[in-house]
Amino acid sequence: MERARSFPSRRRLLKGAALAALPYALLPGTEGTAEAAAVDYALAEWAPASTSNYTASSRPTAYPLDYVVIHVTQETYSKTVSIFQNPHKQVSAHYLVRSADGHVAQCVREHDIAWHAGNWDYNTRSIGIEHEGWVDQPSYFTNALYEESAKLTAAICTNYSIPKDRAHIIGHYEVPGTDHTDPGPNWDWTRYIRLVNLA
Repeated sequence: MERARSFPSRRRLLKGAALAALPYALLPGTEGTAEAAAVDYALAEWAPASTSNYTASSRPTAYPLDYVVIHVTQETYSKTVSIFQNPHKQVSAHYLVRSADGHVAQCVREHDIAWHAGNWDYNTRSIGIEHEGWVDQPSYFTNALYEESAKLTAAICTNYSIPKDRAHIIGHYEVPGTDHTDPGPNWDWTRYIRLVNLA
């Protein structure tokens, strides 16, 4: 005996069509995916900073983007992520690059203002990139770290028409009023700017 085939009702078909028209991130049960899809740099993992550690904005409409600021964490990769996620720390950067393999985490959206430069004017007009390591330990500045960071910086510069030169890709120590020394004397600026321009 053959079973009767059941066909979907018209209402069910219309509901399925409506769901199919929605972006994947808005579908029921994909709330976590929406955040993961929020990265500005396709090769980055989303590791969001606490909303207490940055200022929501609408850059480059609210503020022009003129600089990429290079930092060194003086801490491990995992500890830096946890610092950015601690609402009491009052610090963040847009990106964090891991030493061993150049893995990139995005912690703050580019349109928002990360608290990384110690100078409000520079915070509003820059993207901050932290690099795992210590300024006095050049072994942390691996080939992978330089190469992946340079790709990230090149993408940012291209996206916002920031010149790929030392006047616009600066170290934290070059921000007016800072007492920081990173990325330090072991950071190879000549190599880095060359990689940015080759990326």
